[in-house]
Amino acid sequence: MDQIELVLDKKTTNDSLDFYYKCIGDQGMQALVEALKINTDVIKLNLQFNQIGDQGANALAEVLKINSTLTILDLGGNQIGNQGIQCLAEALKTNTTLTRLYLWANLLYHQSAKSLAEALKINSALEILNLYLNLISVEGAQFIAESLKTNTTLTILYLGGNKIGDPGAQALAETLKTNTTLTILDLSNNQIGNQGAQSLAEALKINSALTILNLEYNWIYDQGAQAFAEALEINSTLTVLDLKENPLDDRRITIEIYIRLRINITNEKRSRCLQILCLKKLKQLNRIDEIKFFNPIIYDSCTMKYRKSKLMYQQYYDYQKVPKNSF
Repeated sequence: MDQIELVLDKKTTNDSLDFYYKCIGDQGMQALVEALKINTDVIKLNLQFNQIGDQGANALAEVLKINSTLTILDLGGNQIGNQGIQCLAEALKTNTTLTRLYLWANLLYHQSAKSLAEALKINSALEILNLYLNLISVEGAQFIAESLKTNTTLTILYLGGNKIGDPGAQALAETLKTNTTLTILDLSNNQIGNQGAQSLAEALKINSALTILNLEYNWIYDQGAQAFAEALEINSTLTVLDLKENPLDDRRITIEIYIRLRINITNEKRSRCLQILCLKKLKQLNRIDEIKFFNPIIYDSCTMKYRKSKLMYQQYYDYQKVPKNSF
């Protein structure tokens, strides 16, 4: 527990703490929580694989209610269940600084998803939520989907390995028709078949925000894949559609999807380069303030798209690091 003692020192200015596989447990969490109450410099906290249960999560939740510095919290690979998640969810309703919460490979069921969904309806800070490899099932996915109809800050959602099936995918598809902030959605290893795939494909015809959709290790056949190919004739923003390890036979469909995704990627790069050139040229001509004054809508659109494209690539980098084979 030397690192915990280090945190207790008010003079310590370490903004990132890594307690990966330190066997902290619920008892150790009590000491860490007391440390975090004193130290206000910690921004990133990694607590992966520490045998933390509901009791430890409850203690941490109390800190999140008052903490104003922590932005990244990784609790993956622990033993947190419904009670602990309920306390963490309550904390999220008032916390305004945490932007990334990783709860992969815990003991989350549909009740946990319901608690988190209620928090997402209120929380306006969280941008990334990782629930990979839990058991929220169909009902849990429906709760999360409903919350995303009002949430406007979450940009990345990992729901892989949760047995949400076609009904869960269909609920999320309905949400995608109106949601304008989610850019990455991981639904891998979820027993999703053609019906779920077709619903998601229909949503992509309307959605213009999602850039990455992971559906690997599902039960999607050629019929479902064909629906995506047709959707990509309309959708111009999706750049990654992962259908690996699905029972696809017709190679022509996968090639068609690949070609259309490449077109979207190329167009996105061109748009991004154009935004950069426009901003640079305006700056060289000292006309940025002029554009701001005479046409603020165009200026805001230009800067927003530029920032969004940069964020998208950072998000894709984060997406590649999602734990896939924790156990």
